[in-house]
Amino acid sequence: MIAIQKEDVDIGNLINDAKQRGMGAIVLFDGIVRDDDICEMELESYEEVALRELEQIASDAKAKFGLLSVDIIHRIGRLAIGENILIIIVGAGHRKEAYEGSRYIIETIKAGVPIWKKELRKDGDRWVPGEHPHGCGMGKN
Repeated sequence: MIAIQKEDVDIGNLINDAKQRGMGAIVLFDGIVRDDDICEMELESYEEVALRELEQIASDAKAKFGLLSVDIIHRIGRLAIGENILIIIVGAGHRKEAYEGSRYIIETIKAGVPIWKKELRKDGDRWVPGEHPHGCGMGKN
């Protein structure tokens, strides 16, 4: 599953769905909204482009690391502290490929997929540096 959505997901179901014969490892990355003196976080995306880029990243990771499965779910909208932002589930025959594939995916997403974060604070809102959707500097999410 590759998705950009407002709704949260059941991580346990995603892991169960990812399991395949011959798979020796599943690596889960769950990025969550941390309490960094914020009230909430708002995420925006150029969804059509971002989805296409996530699909390409998944395809590249499968080819490069021999992954058997890749799921990437990135949430958008307003999220509270503790909520899931980004879930990546990678399955491979061995742990090394699963770990390396997962790291490749997160670093590639952060490098330039058009998804931006705004921190909603008591003292005012601010876009995370380098992430304003109407200016320069896409990525770094």
